[in-house]
Amino acid sequence: MKNNGNGGIRFSNGEQIPVELHKVRIVQKLHLKPIEERLKAIEDGGFNSFLLNTEDIFLDMLTDSGTNAMSDNQVSSMLQADDAYSGSQSYYRMESALREVLGKHYILPAHQGRAAENIISKVFIREGTVIPTNYHFTTTKAHMELNGAKVLEIYGDEAVKIKSNHPFKGNIDISKLNRVIAEYGAERIPFIRLEASTNLIGGQPFSLANMREVKKIADQHNIMIVLDASLIGENALFIKQREEEFKNHEIKDILLEMCDIADLVYFSSRKVTSTRGGGICTNDEEIYLKMRDLIPLYEGFLTYGGMSVREIEAMAVGLYETTDETVINQSPSFIKYAVEDLDKAGIPVVTPAGALGCHVDAMGFLPHVPQEEYPAGALTAALYIISGCRGMERGTISSERDENGDDILADMELLRLAFPRRVFTLSQTMFLIDRIKWLYENRELVEGLKFVHEPEVLRFFTGRLAPVSDWPQKLAAKFKADFGDSL
Repeated sequence: MKNNGNGGIRFSNGEQIPVELHKVRIVQKLHLKPIEERLKAIEDGGFNSFLLNTEDIFLDMLTDSGTNAMSDNQVSSMLQADDAYSGSQSYYRMESALREVLGKHYILPAHQGRAAENIISKVFIREGTVIPTNYHFTTTKAHMELNGAKVLEIYGDEAVKIKSNHPFKGNIDISKLNRVIAEYGAERIPFIRLEASTNLIGGQPFSLANMREVKKIADQHNIMIVLDASLIGENALFIKQREEEFKNHEIKDILLEMCDIADLVYFSSRKVTSTRGGGICTNDEEIYLKMRDLIPLYEGFLTYGGMSVREIEAMAVGLYETTDETVINQSPSFIKYAVEDLDKAGIPVVTPAGALGCHVDAMGFLPHVPQEEYPAGALTAALYIISGCRGMERGTISSERDENGDDILADMELLRLAFPRRVFTLSQTMFLIDRIKWLYENRELVEGLKFVHEPEVLRFFTGRLAPVSDWPQKLAAKFKADFGDSL
């Protein structure tokens, strides 16, 4: 058998299977509770997977944020942490790693990615400004809108197609970008935001060729480029795999070129380096000074930014590991395996496989459930009931209401099943696939949801819903009839 360069191992019979390029030294026990207990748990949690207790979860595929497995080198590095409020040596080791891996000189630490979004939004956004982006992320959009911006998603037509072979569905549409600048004026656009591996449309990457085109236009109009680098390692991997110019490049060189194009880079370390934390980086001293004094106000002193020094030490090591192709390839290879297996079975999933997770198309899976009854939320709840696997709704529940109180229907209704780095095994992945296939065969049993408690902002985190009928009980009964007491 040999590595085929796409994360899987090709066996002698031609089959391609993802193989864990690490060994397990510490384990954490899991529980697969009976379906009756799972049904009660989702009812108690208001049919919102965020409100489930991990005691009731078998495979936790809610997110990869803060759930990636740290390496032995990261864990051991935490023992040398310099526990100082100011001037910690741990910070300077992280600073050195950021300068080497991302190529940015000025560093501002923050306790996580959305804290970085808050700082950037407060400094650069004013009432009436416009932010073009390849696609929004929930907390990013909320911060920008709270500070007075209008967020414009200027993606290409392929971006929201479920089944596609387009390698870079996260690209910005250049013609739309030119039209936005002409319509609103460059003076109203403080920056163009590029998200590496667009989260809400299936973890889809953008190409370096597209990023260069965006940079050329931005420079013509004196507009900054801001890069959300939370999944930059995976985006760099896809560039190496899918963009001919870079097939022989090392990941570290692709990362440096991506960051060099951006005027400002921010990230969630919970995704990039498998630790908690975040940061903002730039090579422009003027940009740095505009933000610097808000870090002590909102986060902590400039050499810890609201993070534990132990996390800072692990972050430094994790940054270097992000340049290691075997590290960043583990999750995409498992995602690819799941996506291709489900696609072969006729189950609607986002293709090509992207970063972060396997994304199931809920509207294709449950065409009988109106979008106003939140098919992605219903599918998320249904999969948990029959498998104990917790995914996340990425659809209209994750959207918001307009000024008339009506739902702003999402472009896509997705059940996201995250694959944190180095966490799940192949047999666990096969279990997930098997349960999705059973659910697809019995999909007519699943109906919609309705809100019973709805927060005004980011409702998907703490909102509570209820089924429109007794379909969860019917689904559980059918599962019991088919599987008996095999959970």
